[in-house]
Amino acid sequence: MGETQTYDAADEEVRRLTRRGLWLARFTVGYNVFEGAVAITAGLMAGLVSVVGFGVDSAIESTAAVLVALRLSARLRHGAPDEARERRALKGVAVTFFVLAAYVLVEGVRGLLDEETPDTSVVALVLLAASVIVMPFLAAAKRRVGEQLGGDPLILADAAETRICLLLSVSTLAGVGLFQLTGAAWLDPVAGFVIAAFAVHEGREAWEGELVEDDDEAEAPR
Repeated sequence: MGETQTYDAADEEVRRLTRRGLWLARFTVGYNVFEGAVAITAGLMAGLVSVVGFGVDSAIESTAAVLVALRLSARLRHGAPDEARERRALKGVAVTFFVLAAYVLVEGVRGLLDEETPDTSVVALVLLAASVIVMPFLAAAKRRVGEQLGGDPLILADAAETRICLLLSVSTLAGVGLFQLTGAAWLDPVAGFVIAAFAVHEGREAWEGELVEDDDEAEAPR
């Protein structure tokens, strides 16, 4: 009798954590749809390549979060993860990173060759600053759920992508902010290239399943 009760309690805890992970994924979708729309609009109006790239990244992160949400919803319906489908979902996330890298590289090179001078954008600066504040909490919450679920690879990979969004926010904010201070137009495309480098690196690791392995190594006792 005692063993049955322990099992039921553990099973309910897994469902509770899965529902929390699902809520975080849905929040990510909503937040990033808003963030991406504002970033792309502000970036296009000001001619800021890195801000447009950041907005595209928000759209890509939304797509990844949708994949995660679909898989977590399926777990709640069926009571267990489908490992084959979840592995395909992780590869889908990896592909979105490569798409982002290609877009930002093309736009950055075009901006350098055309010698375009972007305008200032207070909206972009405020949006990026807000992302720097929100993303750490969101990434930490996802990672905590993933760890409590025994190192869940899908949720931990989603947390890793959110941390990349934070890094992209910082690099883009630095590039745009330095342009506002110095007027050096080349800083914006360079910030875009930083985004592309992050995207290629993380896309490769997501494809090979190394994002979670790196996280585990980082948490391993020394």
